Amino acid sequence: MEEKNVSAPMGAGKEGAAGEMADCFSDFDFSKLEISMEEMFKNGVHFGHHKSRKNPKMDEFIFGVKNGINILDLQKTAQKLKEALAFMEKVIMGGQKILFVGTKKQAKKIVEAAAKRCEMPYVTERWLGGTFTNYSAISGRTRYLRDGQDKLEKGEYGKYTKFEQMKFAEELNRLETKMGGIKLMDRLPGAIFVTGVVEDNLAIKEARIKNIPVIALADTNIDPRDIDYIIPANEDAVSSLKILMAYVVKAVLVAKQKVVVEKAALDKAAAEVKN
Repeated sequence: MEEKNVSAPMGAGKEGAAGEMADCFSDFDFSKLEISMEEMFKNGVHFGHHKSRKNPKMDEFIFGVKNGINILDLQKTAQKLKEALAFMEKVIMGGQKILFVGTKKQAKKIVEAAAKRCEMPYVTERWLGGTFTNYSAISGRTRYLRDGQDKLEKGEYGKYTKFEQMKFAEELNRLETKMGGIKLMDRLPGAIFVTGVVEDNLAIKEARIKNIPVIALADTNIDPRDIDYIIPANEDAVSSLKILMAYVVKAVLVAKQKVVVEKAALDKAAAEVKN
């Protein structure tokens, strides 16, 4: 099995302990975080796959080859990252949400932590077919989940037998696992951010059908043609995923703060007009 040789301060290597990343952004200091090729290098963002697995459509983003491994050009990665983040800021300031998608083992906890930190919807378990293309059915199930959890919290299932209560709880737990990350998503998102193009290709296909822009990390082995905003990067190492998701979280948080500031300014101006 191919391994990416990554040893970095922000996480483990390709098979890192993703389970330890559940709260990796809860106390992260985003104020000091700036896009830096040095930081990306330290965290192994530049490591691609073995040269034999290279997709020719990624040639323009590859700097060279070392020990048989394709090395990404971090200057181009930084440029594309900035373009992607600028677009994400535009989406957020337009009042829309961005759906984070990461079902690959090492990405799950990092993507979930990132989404929760900036209050965005997320999918880290198997993509449910029809999440976009049959949204009315999916939204019906998420509504059922929300209502059921609300009833459970209020003790409204107390009128049923203990066995029936247990069955209700089991069903809600199953639904929470499958769609808990999107249960508050009240409409289709303004964009999706994907950490694994190969693993989450169904999400990308549905996004294309519904004309939802796709932002994605792209390793050297993938075909980027269905991606609107490509970020050439190592999508396997935990360290790489964490630093890249940190950049994404900061961009979303900054955009949300700008929305708050702009609304406050508009409210103040409206109040002054009335007076």
